[in-house]
Amino acid sequence: MVDVVRVNGLEIAYERVGEGPPLVLVHGATVDSRMWQPQLAALADELTVVAWDEPGAGRSSNVPAGFGLPDYARCLAALIAALELGPAHVAGLSWGGTVVLELYRHHADLVGTLILVDTYAGWKGSLTEEEVRARVELYRRVLAVPADEFDPEPPGLFAGPPPAEFLPLLEAMAADVRRESMSTALSVMAETDQRDLLPRIAVPTLLIWGERDARSPLSVARQFEQAIPDTKLVVIPGAGHVSNLEQPETFNDAIREFCRAHSPH
Repeated sequence: MVDVVRVNGLEIAYERVGEGPPLVLVHGATVDSRMWQPQLAALADELTVVAWDEPGAGRSSNVPAGFGLPDYARCLAALIAALELGPAHVAGLSWGGTVVLELYRHHADLVGTLILVDTYAGWKGSLTEEEVRARVELYRRVLAVPADEFDPEPPGLFAGPPPAEFLPLLEAMAADVRRESMSTALSVMAETDQRDLLPRIAVPTLLIWGERDARSPLSVARQFEQAIPDTKLVVIPGAGHVSNLEQPETFNDAIREFCRAHSPH
């Protein structure tokens, strides 16, 4: 079921399926809730699965001027509260994991467990200054090209060629990317450092990482593993940065096992 909640004048779209303990899925940058199709299909037999379109993505409203990371977190909190899901399992991939961490910083009461997937404590918090500068410069060039040359997909998303079965989905999401939204999210990511938060996380935390993730390498996962008190790391062999699409069965098994072991209610 696709529906909308209204938050501070913004329409936030989401898809909801299944019955059971709540699992909230938060997508990465340059995609939308459709990236979670394998999870929406597979996990609804025992979980209430909700996947949002963040402000500026999918069917949600455009990002207002001056939108910051706490604003994304506030909208996510309002969605969880409006649907009476909290405390929920809350999962975020890549940029989505950064949003989920900020949700926990400001609205920990809504979070029963954290599931952090191929993510960052912000680029500033997880990458070298040189790497952050290189990414910012790359995206500056990507955002400057004419519309017919615009390709928002960053290099190194997959360990190999993108999974053939998801190519139409990836192309459809890329076609719907809004430049202003992409620019806002990536600017926020480049400036964010959440390392101070990690040792203060007081809920069970699952880390899922692609073994061959070139965007957020396993060394970043190890930083999370060392910093967060109650954490488990699952490494998915042969997967890259979008492990939920590259190895959906292994990914779903890890989610299912963790959620069964840690009821948030």
